[in-house]
Amino acid sequence: MSGSDAKIVSREPLMIRDAVWTKLVKTTYTDPNGKTRTWESAERATRPKDSLVDGVGIVAVLEKGTGPEIVLQKQFRPPVDKVCIEVPAGLIDAGESPEVCAVRELKEETGYVGEPMKGGFGISPVMFNDPGFCNTNLNMVHITVDMSNPENQNLKPELEDNEFIEVFSVPLKDLYSECRKLEKEGYAIDARVGTLAEGIEIARKWKL
Repeated sequence: MSGSDAKIVSREPLMIRDAVWTKLVKTTYTDPNGKTRTWESAERATRPKDSLVDGVGIVAVLEKGTGPEIVLQKQFRPPVDKVCIEVPAGLIDAGESPEVCAVRELKEETGYVGEPMKGGFGISPVMFNDPGFCNTNLNMVHITVDMSNPENQNLKPELEDNEFIEVFSVPLKDLYSECRKLEKEGYAIDARVGTLAEGIEIARKWKL
């Protein structure tokens, strides 16, 4: 089975009393001119009280002799009715640091065992996914995967029964062109993947 086998059966309005994962919020505020305005937005209902973020995105880099490769996933996402190209990611548990969450989620979703990068590059600043629409946020955690580790030779993901994830990797130097190719094939490109690809391409073009 793969994500491409999933199909939307119906769509209908969601009543607030039936929502489990999200909630809608109406915010009243004053603009710089002092005028009172309102804003409609959404919030996750799952952020632990002791956490500054909802979850993590994981930039997992496979250290290969042929060059570094980034771990990606194909996963069906009902809101866009497409299989999306994503980095591994997940919601943070109460009492969990972003680094611990990232290592756990990477193992569960892909089977890879890795370590956060050192030297201040292990974790990103807090990033907001779509601040005009919701308050959802995350840390990107950068993880290296030692391919000489026997655990990374025989991968054993620990997926939940509602997760259907196909894992693959792409050379970092080819990420931008691969995103273009996958979009033409009908996949949706997650913004985190697209932004990483753009960054690599910009650095290449302007020789940063």
